[in-house]
Amino acid sequence: MDDDRSTTPVPPPGCPAHNSGGRVPLYGPEFAADPQAYYSYMRHYGPTAPVELAPGVEATLVTDYATALQLLQDTGSFRKDARRWRDFMNGKVAPDSPVTPLLAYRPNCMFSDGAEHLRLRQAVTDSLAKIDSRKLGHSIERISGYLIAQFSARGSADLLGDYAKQLPLFVFNELFGCPADIGDRVLFGISGMFDGINAEKSAEVLYQAIGELVVLKRSRPGEDVTTWLMRHPSALTDEEMVHQLALLLGAGIEPLRNLIGNTLHRLLTHDRYGGGGGLIEEAMDDTLWENPPISNFAAHYPSADLEFAGHKAAEGDLMLVSFVAANTGPALTAARQAGSNRAHLSWSAGPHACPAKDPGRHIAVAAIENLLNQLPDVELAVPEGSLTWRPGPFHRALAALPARFTPVQPVQRPAPQPRTQAPAPSVDAGRRPERGGVWSQFLNWLTK
Repeated sequence: MDDDRSTTPVPPPGCPAHNSGGRVPLYGPEFAADPQAYYSYMRHYGPTAPVELAPGVEATLVTDYATALQLLQDTGSFRKDARRWRDFMNGKVAPDSPVTPLLAYRPNCMFSDGAEHLRLRQAVTDSLAKIDSRKLGHSIERISGYLIAQFSARGSADLLGDYAKQLPLFVFNELFGCPADIGDRVLFGISGMFDGINAEKSAEVLYQAIGELVVLKRSRPGEDVTTWLMRHPSALTDEEMVHQLALLLGAGIEPLRNLIGNTLHRLLTHDRYGGGGGLIEEAMDDTLWENPPISNFAAHYPSADLEFAGHKAAEGDLMLVSFVAANTGPALTAARQAGSNRAHLSWSAGPHACPAKDPGRHIAVAAIENLLNQLPDVELAVPEGSLTWRPGPFHRALAALPARFTPVQPVQRPAPQPRTQAPAPSVDAGRRPERGGVWSQFLNWLTK
């Protein structure tokens, strides 16, 4: 009996594999509540496991570190162009599936291969390299100060909804040179897409706003990522500009908000960090190892039928990497204990590794430092066990992070100019939203 139990793990509660032996679901509240139980179970399949990302959406998940590196670095056997995704192209996966928006093809560097990928990727990396870390630090300080001022006098806040969720949106708006009316719609569009609130209209608002930003920057360039991308020798067309910018904004903001939130969660729930600011980087590295903001992603497709990690893979199969399962597997324990604290895969690896790793880490560390400096006695306001995590196959994200602290009166600043128009942008993609959204409010707050 003991031998059977050691060689055939029991599927986690709620997993359909209990009864059918079928694919392991990476969605629903059970998976969100205890994903490590699912990853532990999946390891009995070997380096890869059969999973379901949403009802009817089948994939192979790589859970082993060395196997994940092999997949991420083998550009000949595995391609990124989602037009190779057989189940989507033959209609087995519907366009309105909840996972389609993040997996369907877009003409950007994430979904390209070969020379086209190199051209688009170089434009992105060269443009991001122009970000001045000193100016970025000042920007984060201003934005975090504004956000903290909105709740500091209350003595309580949802550190996710009031802070971690909003700060990346504001920082990216500034980095990309968005004026108030366009910035309001970018904030609105991205929030709606990721929150699933009127997502189709939100996407229309976002892409229209980015299109207007491109037109604006063609005539009025500035010292911002949009202008640098536009001036790059790769000579991106307006359509290419829109899709690279949408990728950078969308793929940058959601992981960054989760990284800030998950690191704050770790700082508030682990005594070993002592609430000290000096241990923020250590807490962030531990978070990236064990609770990374993007758990499973890096979609690839075999370019031909092949055998991979002891299993047959067909051309066009959807294959994903589980960054968290690879990071927490037995093979990595020794390397981490030996001091290789940044050998994790949470920024991915290979030619499609995250191009915004350095600015992303800078933003997250500075945001957390500023919060702890202004609210030094902040603590979790509810039992840790009562926190809930947002369901979904790709991210690791809290639903909320309630905290309490000694109330602090914000620094007095001039009152914003009065506004007579509606405070939020319209969801009608055919109209320009009225000024007065959150980006406009922040810019007013800065007015002397």
